[in-house]
Amino acid sequence: MTQHTIDIDKANEELKDATAHEVLHWVYRTFEPSRVKLSTSFGAEGSALIHMLISMGIMPRVFFIDTCRNFQETYDVWHEFTERYGLKVESFGPDPADIAELTREHGPNMFYADVESRKLCCYIRKVKPLKRALADADAWIAALRRGQSEARAGTPIVSFSEEHGVYKICPIAKWSEEDVWEYVRNNNVPYNALYDKGFPSIGCAPCTRPVRPAEGKRASRWWWEEDPRKECGIHIEDGKVVRKPKGGSYSI
Repeated sequence: MTQHTIDIDKANEELKDATAHEVLHWVYRTFEPSRVKLSTSFGAEGSALIHMLISMGIMPRVFFIDTCRNFQETYDVWHEFTERYGLKVESFGPDPADIAELTREHGPNMFYADVESRKLCCYIRKVKPLKRALADADAWIAALRRGQSEARAGTPIVSFSEEHGVYKICPIAKWSEEDVWEYVRNNNVPYNALYDKGFPSIGCAPCTRPVRPAEGKRASRWWWEEDPRKECGIHIEDGKVVRKPKGGSYSI
């Protein structure tokens, strides 16, 4: 495995005005391609990044956290990428023993009870599988955007995840929602049919609903919770989404 030491502040300064394509080129120049992994829930942002890499001649290592509670429409997007581009997706799901204990102790709909119960479900179904998904990676490409939510407003292009021991790169951090859909439509990128039914953000089926015009985009997720900064936990470190990259150099 190649040793990597990257100055986070320098990298963000270098890439602050870079396009998403330029950020992706930087990732694949900097890291061994076989140890770069892209996470996706097959939302519009992740689908755009997958298409972008394929159009650059790169067949990315893509992984999907399968919570076992997803919409069929989500799997349909995965199938479309496989059929159209030959994309092979690595799937990581929860430990069956964890699910058995979770449902035995709390029932199948525990997430509606309170915030802590919902977070426990997310931890078992998403966060724990993520640790396994990133175990053989040095760089993690994520489809976060600053405009997605209040909690993500300070998303850096490059950061270091101490939780997972990988560099985390967000090539479309600066993109607006309009930028995403312009790319999707102009390039005929496969996307989830639920977007056309009023779902602006798509997660697990029991925890996602369409929104009314006056509601915010994230109102579709965990709508019974009042905190606008609500997250599933995948992008949380030290209790929050990383708002500012920690300076200095990290070696892996």
